[in-house]
Amino acid sequence: MRSASTAPPPLTVSIADPHAAAKLRPPHCQHVAYKRGAAGQCTSSLLTLRIRSSPLHPHLNMTVDIPATQRALVFDTWNGPLEVRQVPVPSPADDEILVKIEYSGICHSDLHVWLGDLKGMSVCPLVGGHEGAGSVVQVGKNVTGWELGDKAGVKLMNFNCLNCEFCKKGHEPLCHHIQNYGFDRSGTFQEYLTIRGVDAAKINKDTNLAAAAPILCAGVTVYKALKESNVKPGQIVVLTGAGGGLGSLAIQYANAMGMRVVAMDHGSKQQHCKSLGAEWFVDAFDTPDIVSHITKLTDGGPHGVINFAVAKKPMEQAVEYVRKRGTVVFVGLPKDSKITFDTTPFIFNAVTIKGSIVGSRLDVDEAMEFVTRGIVKVPLELVRLEDVPAVYQKMIDGKITSRAVVDFSL
Repeated sequence: MRSASTAPPPLTVSIADPHAAAKLRPPHCQHVAYKRGAAGQCTSSLLTLRIRSSPLHPHLNMTVDIPATQRALVFDTWNGPLEVRQVPVPSPADDEILVKIEYSGICHSDLHVWLGDLKGMSVCPLVGGHEGAGSVVQVGKNVTGWELGDKAGVKLMNFNCLNCEFCKKGHEPLCHHIQNYGFDRSGTFQEYLTIRGVDAAKINKDTNLAAAAPILCAGVTVYKALKESNVKPGQIVVLTGAGGGLGSLAIQYANAMGMRVVAMDHGSKQQHCKSLGAEWFVDAFDTPDIVSHITKLTDGGPHGVINFAVAKKPMEQAVEYVRKRGTVVFVGLPKDSKITFDTTPFIFNAVTIKGSIVGSRLDVDEAMEFVTRGIVKVPLELVRLEDVPAVYQKMIDGKITSRAVVDFSL
């Protein structure tokens, strides 16, 4: 460990693409050196930059090696083999940063993309994943606000225009120009990824990166849905699918926001939900009359319902048992997404039904703050990149109670 009074050594940065040197020459750069053979030809795929330190940039005293290729989990056909391959490391454009992905959350939508359930929204072949957290290792020449060594998050929706009515009102996920990592762009199931500087999420240096990764999609999704429910502190919210990866976070966020939680899931997940802070638990598979039971339990119905379950029945039931003037928020997406419900209680009880999809840049920052402060604990299962297919199978079997996160050091 270098002492504060000792002049730090120059920074050595190794870059796969020698032609990218110009993009990496900050004012601190002393020289560029190539490894060459006896005949003068370049024998290394790595470019080395030696960079002087600066009191204003102490984080520059680090070594960053960017290889020519990287590991990535690729599938060529829907529901086809998931293979770990060597693929090229991308070079950032002038408005992009290159992030070394250290952790990537595994989302239920990653499973649906691979299965081909979302063909209209995704492409194939593809590298999946959209919950990436890591360190900035290269900065495009036009990027401001990012420096080498900063902690950055790669979230699902990016490349929004920032100028349409939705972007201006903070509804960025609704922008028509949105592109989605792990859907129509190669995602975070790889070791390096480029992202626009304005799109990347800032992660506090004190935040656990493994815990931060799922917040970039799962965390902000449940946090935004809770905000959309309009449930006030002291009021009751029902969370369907509460024992899964999303629900496990939602219980904690709801508690932190002052809501009283009714968790609904399979009976085997009761202890798990109660341990996270659910005040009540309802067995969705063994309760004869869900509507009557919840209405009685909550003395007239919950003020809000958020459906994380990927099934039609709980979505249809929610409209019947939610309190008068209550709000139902749909988040979970069943494979067969067409539902039917009685419009009578919907109209006469003045029920509001909403859909909610991830969140804005501000929502990401707010959701991340709960984790940084230790208020929300992310139940983690760290796995290897090669273990993603096994995690998908656990999702299919309904056996997920934590957030599976790829640890690229494993």
